Amino acid sequence: MKNNFIDSEEKKDMEIWDDIDVTKFESDTENIKQLKSAAKNYVKKHETKMNIRISKEELEKIKQRAKLEGLKYQTFIKSVLHKYITGQLVEDKTKVAS
Repeated sequence: MKNNFIDSEEKKDMEIWDDIDVTKFESDTENIKQLKSAAKNYVKKHETKMNIRISKEELEKIKQRAKLEGLKYQTFIKSVLHKYITGQLVEDKTKVAS
């Protein structure tokens, strides 16, 4: 079935994809396994879990700030801690909501 809605640019892209030998990538499962293993090991070696206790009110404020930054609150906390220990933490007083 011919699609009349495809422009010349899209036709070129489709031809390129048709020329790629997908089976070459699918049959290379050993490399894929090695890459996945290396990625898991990297994360395991470089990160550790931490538990802390915090008041509900403080956690709510953290969640609000994280939302303003467009981050999940745990990612936000990790970012703040990283910036603090590396001396990069600079508070912008104009953004601080009371």
